Amino acid sequence: MIQGFLDYITDPANWSGAEGISNRIAQHLGYTFLSLLIAAVIAFPVGLLIGHTRRGAFIAINTANAWRALPTLGLLTLVVLLIGIGKVPVIIALVVLGIPPILASTYAGVSGVDRATIDAARGMGMTGREILTKVEIPIALPLIISGLRSATLQIVSTATVAAYVALGGLGRYVIDGLSLRDFPQMLTGAVLVAVLAILLDLCFAAIGRYAVSAGLTGRLRRNTDTKTSTAPAPAGV
Repeated sequence: MIQGFLDYITDPANWSGAEGISNRIAQHLGYTFLSLLIAAVIAFPVGLLIGHTRRGAFIAINTANAWRALPTLGLLTLVVLLIGIGKVPVIIALVVLGIPPILASTYAGVSGVDRATIDAARGMGMTGREILTKVEIPIALPLIISGLRSATLQIVSTATVAAYVALGGLGRYVIDGLSLRDFPQMLTGAVLVAVLAILLDLCFAAIGRYAVSAGLTGRLRRNTDTKTSTAPAPAGV
């Protein structure tokens, strides 16, 4: 099967055309990024609001976690029965999957900011909006990015369900390969989804490394320690 997989994925004919690997990857990424964007637009403001005000967290978090328990394929089937086949049911199912991790991590990050830090900012004359944007969000950024990473991995791994409703994406190789008992084709779809998930996770890891303040990640302390240890000793010591 491994040789069949290598033959399939290295065949230039399988990379071109509407059903080629390049187009399937573009479709898969399209479903993923559109769903992630909509999930972030919904979950991020709600997470900021309940984290900043410490109100409504019980209802919002538990509602989001209840959505997480919904089986994606079952939800997709239900939405298709209600509104018909198309991209909308797939996007709805993937958005529902992406909202809980973004909402929970944003709330946890903002609500976890030390009260003394907030009181100090308020004492300096900052308004509620300034405290949120200049203090709470920067401190909560590692957890917020962690939630986005988690949502991205879940969405990109589950976007294969689009093939169940006659859409494209990498799930096409799994569904078509299963019906034709073409196992190298199925393995190609599975491997490409795994590679996409790893690459997207690495991208978010890089974003987190450079977007988060060096003082929060410990890089500033390590750099200072390194400079101190490599600095020449004073004369006569």
